[in-house]
Amino acid sequence: MPVKPAGYILPVIVVAQFCCTSLWFAGNAVLPDLVGAFGLSVNDLGHLTSAVQFGFISGTLVFAILTIADRFPPSRVFLVSALAGGLCNLGVVLESQTLSSLLAYRFATGFFLAGIYPVGMKIAADYYEQKLGKSLGFLVGALVLGTAFPHLIRGLGSGMPWRYVIGATSLLAALGGILLWVLVPNGPFRKAGGGTDFSGFLRIFGNRRFRAAAFGYFGHMWELYAFWAFVPLLLNAYLEQHPGVGTSVPITSFAVIGIGGLGCVLGGYISQKAGTQNTAFAALLLSGLCCLALPLAAGLGWPLFLLFLLFWGVVVIADSPLFSTLVARRAHPELKGTALTIVNCVGFSITIASIQLMGVLFRIWGGFIPFMFLALGPVLGLLALASDRKTPAS
Repeated sequence: MPVKPAGYILPVIVVAQFCCTSLWFAGNAVLPDLVGAFGLSVNDLGHLTSAVQFGFISGTLVFAILTIADRFPPSRVFLVSALAGGLCNLGVVLESQTLSSLLAYRFATGFFLAGIYPVGMKIAADYYEQKLGKSLGFLVGALVLGTAFPHLIRGLGSGMPWRYVIGATSLLAALGGILLWVLVPNGPFRKAGGGTDFSGFLRIFGNRRFRAAAFGYFGHMWELYAFWAFVPLLLNAYLEQHPGVGTSVPITSFAVIGIGGLGCVLGGYISQKAGTQNTAFAALLLSGLCCLALPLAAGLGWPLFLLFLLFWGVVVIADSPLFSTLVARRAHPELKGTALTIVNCVGFSITIASIQLMGVLFRIWGGFIPFMFLALGPVLGLLALASDRKTPAS
């Protein structure tokens, strides 16, 4: 008989994931304050975001090579990473920072996020073999809300010292790590891996159907984090063209990014009837169309433009847990955690390229045209999924 996890397991994983992933965009939420406090340039937004991504990539590479998520109890890995990531995040509040030191702290924060996001998915996969897509929908939804949360803190506490925002996210990370470690033991479907396996990468990508899911995810990642990182600049560009509109950029940024959590949950439920791969395909197609339609949508009045952005915020992330579900299902059971980590590593490597490209294009054109180039990722992802025509609707 299938093992049914205790009812509190998934909510605890979701809450812990939300708390810990608030570290991700903490620097972006206080960027104007960092510019004023340490004499940075507004153009450093892309560098600070890329530092976290590069740290995450480096961390996932180390975790994958050492098969940490499969060799050690994942709740313990999650706890250590949460505490270390919170401390590195807190380093930003120290006096006399330079761009180099800020980049180093953000890099280190990203490194330890490698023990949080993919490990959280690994823990969920160890508990929920059935209905994994729905479970990961809640989990990635928590990531989305955690990513957006610093913008909310900043928007609601406009008079709050920026160091308090950083401190609050570090405290949340510590609480999330402790919560999961105390309440979530090893799952019933966990299969411990062996020692260091340098052939794991080749073994994992030797599976054709695994490659199709992974390359679909890579196309999705080209768009996702560049969109999230530049939402505030996108809103500022719209407000410059429509000076009569009064809205809070931090609050609206939180809404546009945070509503993606709803998209993840809805995608998980829809996939139970429409199929995981079919649902991922549809979401990726819709988000790619949003990239291309942005210059036209920017001519709309504020209510309609906001609805457009909120819709984009839903579909841009709705496929993420579905791709992770396909990856987990198609990986070797003893390398499930390593497979998720490797795919995250490559996917986040791609985000650096798209974020840096967006920074260059913004300096050249500004406005809305740069976002059209993000459609390249969905196009390539859709081609990868279309090549896997034998995938069952599961």
